[in-house]
Amino acid sequence: MRALVIVAVNVFREAVRDRVLYILVAFAVLLISVSFLLGQLTAGQDVKIIKDLGLAAIATFGLLIAVFIGIGLVWKEVERKSIYSLLSKPIRRYEFILGKYAGLALTLFVNVAVMTLAFYAVLAFLNTRFPAPMRAAWPAPATDPGMLLAIALIFVELLLVTAIALFFSTFSGPFLSAALTLGLWVIGSFNADLRNFEAVLQSPAAGWIARGLYYVLPNFAAFDVKAQVVHALPVPPAYVLTTAVYGVVYIALLLTASVLVFDRRDFK
Repeated sequence: MRALVIVAVNVFREAVRDRVLYILVAFAVLLISVSFLLGQLTAGQDVKIIKDLGLAAIATFGLLIAVFIGIGLVWKEVERKSIYSLLSKPIRRYEFILGKYAGLALTLFVNVAVMTLAFYAVLAFLNTRFPAPMRAAWPAPATDPGMLLAIALIFVELLLVTAIALFFSTFSGPFLSAALTLGLWVIGSFNADLRNFEAVLQSPAAGWIARGLYYVLPNFAAFDVKAQVVHALPVPPAYVLTTAVYGVVYIALLLTASVLVFDRRDFK
């Protein structure tokens, strides 16, 4: 366990020193701030536009951080030949993989927290620009705590993307890992459509394959409740809990697969 913690801390420190990470976070914070100006273009819709753009920025730039840092977690060690010295130390391979994942998960948490604080700061400033009667007419306050439910599911989604990127990085290079991870994310975002393919396909076998993929591939659409919270629609806590558990189970399976693949990899 101590070795796992050491690996996680080293990953976090290395990620924090990565200039690409700062650029992505700075750009996300800038976009959240610019959304305030864009909101002025549509009278009466300022709050909804800023909420929509802000949540989209957190999800999009969090995805970029998860993918482009996650794919290099194992590849960098192999490319720099430092994997040999690491594995020669009293550290087991599963501790190395889990430590890498934990370090990036901590990095994601810090960055999502920074973007969330910037998001709420913009909304709090906007809240001061309108009189109380106008604010009372809004379906939800500008700094609606309910948006934290959407951000929490975004974070779980990013953890799942990180686990996918880590899995592919255990046996492939960075470019292939990035392509596979992003491809799987795109397919998973439209996963619900696979369930209905058998109604439009003439081949029963193709319909069964589509339904099988629906159950096997990660359903990223389930984590997207941005539209509901922006329009102040209720998001049942049971749904949030169930979706979070689904993400955690999928992450556990991916990490197990990553450990098994990495444990069988020969670095000689």
